[in-house]
Amino acid sequence: MRILDIIEATTVDGPGFRVAVYFAGCGHNCPGCHNPQSHDFSGGYEINVAPLASRLLDSGMNVTLSGGDPVYQVEEVITLSNLLRAQGRTVWLYTGFTIEQLLALPSGRNLVAATDVIVDGPFVESLRDTSLQFRGSSNQRIIDCRATLAAGEPRLWHSSF
Repeated sequence: MRILDIIEATTVDGPGFRVAVYFAGCGHNCPGCHNPQSHDFSGGYEINVAPLASRLLDSGMNVTLSGGDPVYQVEEVITLSNLLRAQGRTVWLYTGFTIEQLLALPSGRNLVAATDVIVDGPFVESLRDTSLQFRGSSNQRIIDCRATLAAGEPRLWHSSF
C-alpha cells in the first residue's frame, strides 16, 4: 500500500489520542481540500500491511485512516483494519465516498464491516464549518458502521464524551 505519513497522538481525527495513517492518492479533488499533497497516487512510499499494522499496534492507540482516500486501496485497508480490530483497536476511516457508494462497491460491505466509524462524503468548501466535530463540511456524516449494517441504512455515530 502507499502511504504519505503516520502521525501519532492526534486528537482531531476521532475521539481521544489516535495514530493516523495518511494514504497516498485521491481522485475527488475537492476544492479547498486541507491535504492536496495527498492526491498523487504515486506519492509517499510503499509499505506492506503487516509491518504497518505492527507499527500502529505498537503505538498503543486507536487508529484513523485518512488521506488522500484510503478507499482507493480498499483490499489492503480491509486487511489492515481487520488486523487492528482483532487486537482491540477501533478504526475510523475518512473517505470522500458516501456510505451508500461504499456499500455499492464489490468490497464495500467488507470495508464497512472492518471499520468502526466512517466519516463519509467529499469536503464541500461552501459547506465548511469549523465548529463541526471531526469533519470539515456539513455534508459529511460520521457513520456508525455496526449500526448501519444492522439497520440496512446509514446510522450516525454519537459521541459518548
